[in-house]
Amino acid sequence: MPSRQDILNAKILVVDDSPDNIELMEEILREEGYTDVSSTMLPEQVCPMHREHNYDLILLDLQMPGLNGFQVMKGLKEIEQGGYLPVLALTAQPSFKIAALEAGARDFISKPFDLLEVHKRIHNMLEVRLLYKELAQYSRAQQELALHDALTGLPNRRLLEDRIETALQHASRNHHKAAVMYLDLDGFKAINDTYGHAYGDEVLKIVSQRLLANSRKEDTVSRLGGDEFMVVLGDVHTLADAQGPAAKLVEAVSAPFFINDLTLQLSTSIGISLYPDDAENVADLISIADYALYEAKRSGKNRFCANGSAARQAAQAVKPALPTPAPAAPLSAELAQHR
Repeated sequence: MPSRQDILNAKILVVDDSPDNIELMEEILREEGYTDVSSTMLPEQVCPMHREHNYDLILLDLQMPGLNGFQVMKGLKEIEQGGYLPVLALTAQPSFKIAALEAGARDFISKPFDLLEVHKRIHNMLEVRLLYKELAQYSRAQQELALHDALTGLPNRRLLEDRIETALQHASRNHHKAAVMYLDLDGFKAINDTYGHAYGDEVLKIVSQRLLANSRKEDTVSRLGGDEFMVVLGDVHTLADAQGPAAKLVEAVSAPFFINDLTLQLSTSIGISLYPDDAENVADLISIADYALYEAKRSGKNRFCANGSAARQAAQAVKPALPTPAPAAPLSAELAQHR
């Protein structure tokens, strides 16, 4: 629930064509302890002001020259669009009260003002408004969590598949290609088994940062789970346009990892598939990239591989990007056999 201080710090706008009424309402609000109060006598300014400041409460006179309060509320609805309309209508006409509620106002205050009524209605409405905003923020946060990996903050598989579909549609419209790169860390299990999952988690965070730093802003870098990642490249023309970035990622991941008092080293293997040469749908592109990843692992790791139709049509075979690095932190022979 919002605290009293939260309520007193809420942003309030007073709208009335009478300077005396504005002065009176501002005085009432100041004496109660409200700290962020603005006002205007021009109803046409209300929507632009709300768009800029996102008021928590708008005290709106219904009878004004030019735009009346009902017309102002219509404009505010377009800004909120299904949200909570923070309007407390001010009216001396009993017949306007129900009409104001039907138009979207959350409550009303009768003129002439009754001080106790003003304080109570303003407080109650602000409490509901701020609670509504808290719930909306919580909902957005939950939605973000549902679409992003909790450890690295990268898009998860659910969001990734949507991003791939978008990249394919864009490529189709522009007669370009798109590439999917499937990454798996070489030797990650040995790090987890030897030094513990806390070190493994730090490695995954660093890997995600390196992948982001060595990808274009428009590319999607995702964590599928465990030590598996995927990078989606849009707007490519040939397989070579994906092989260059893949080599760059192999090199970036192979750099040492400095975590606390340890220096760790591992590498990555990458499988590449190309749209539309290898496949024309998300599932098949991922499957082909996964098989190419397996081939990269089987061929010695620390390299990228593409073995779909795009690779078969390439003039030159794909070669390892870098020699396999030796681990700085010694691992037993048994551990070194882990993937």
